[in-house]
Amino acid sequence: MIDIKLLEHLETYLTPKRLARFHKVLAQRTKFFTVATEDVYQLHNTSAVIRSCDVFGIQEVNIVEERNSKRIDREIAMGAQKWVDLKRYQSVKDCLKSLKAQGYQIVATTPHTNDCELYDFDVTKKSCFFFGRETEGLSDEVLKEADVFLKIPMAGFTESLNISVSAAIILQHVTTKLKKTDSDWQLTAPEKLEKRLDWCKKTIKSYDDIIERYYETKK
Repeated sequence: MIDIKLLEHLETYLTPKRLARFHKVLAQRTKFFTVATEDVYQLHNTSAVIRSCDVFGIQEVNIVEERNSKRIDREIAMGAQKWVDLKRYQSVKDCLKSLKAQGYQIVATTPHTNDCELYDFDVTKKSCFFFGRETEGLSDEVLKEADVFLKIPMAGFTESLNISVSAAIILQHVTTKLKKTDSDWQLTAPEKLEKRLDWCKKTIKSYDDIIERYYETKK
């Protein structure tokens, strides 16, 4: 349970401009769509996907590190990891199980299956978009569990795009379409309160000291 009075107190330490930005960004945030990266080898690719998620309002990113476990490249993500929630998994099996339990359909992004082109994708279904390794693509396990195979239509000789470019194209398209539907895509009121508190914690200097002083005055 969020202490509303505490949250309001913490927000007095933010500039009006920063506080307005928090509210504006939160109004566009969603968990209706999420993203999963599976053992992406190049560090900058995962970081760039996180940055795209922040830009297009995706609140959660699932990172499977069954083979490759690396820190997030702060320079590429440009601080996006502060605002996006990262969920890490040591196996794709655990990731898939968790996502399905949350009601997500599994969307495998691949140029090799003609199931659904991007512009025909049904954005009214709660979905997780899976992006695979740079050279190998998605694992057989993800392909086996996928509910939808999604591809970006291409007109050139090259048959695939860099993972971070693919993520940006797909997320821009699906989030734009989603916000034009009647789907309940925004964060819930409790989720917004939770993120307001979390972002205050990540923004305000001497956060712990302020909390301590606040509760001292309540004794």
